[in-house]
Amino acid sequence: MPAETHVGRDQVGPEDVVRCVRFNTAEVLELHDVDVDLGARLVDDLGADELGLIDLVDAIEEELGERTVGFAIDDEDLADVATVGDLVEVVLARLERAQGQSEKGQADGE
Repeated sequence: MPAETHVGRDQVGPEDVVRCVRFNTAEVLELHDVDVDLGARLVDDLGADELGLIDLVDAIEEELGERTVGFAIDDEDLADVATVGDLVEVVLARLERAQGQSEKGQADGE
């Protein structure tokens, strides 16, 4: 049996993603979470640099990866990300893909 099976964990919903992205953005960029609204531009409004964005993506992957097998954000996914809301949309799309692959794998294994 694998050490970590992710069995019994609730699926991550849109509200969870918004909370995760806002919280981690505030933590990584050392901001108050009230300053992190969905329309805030990561670079222009919140002061993120390239390293900050990498750290932010790593933090989101770490948190959500614990709850969703196969969750990852690819570098090319970030090409058009300008706002916190854009990042939420990318995360939601990647979660949907990971959850779909997980469900397919479970169906194939039965």
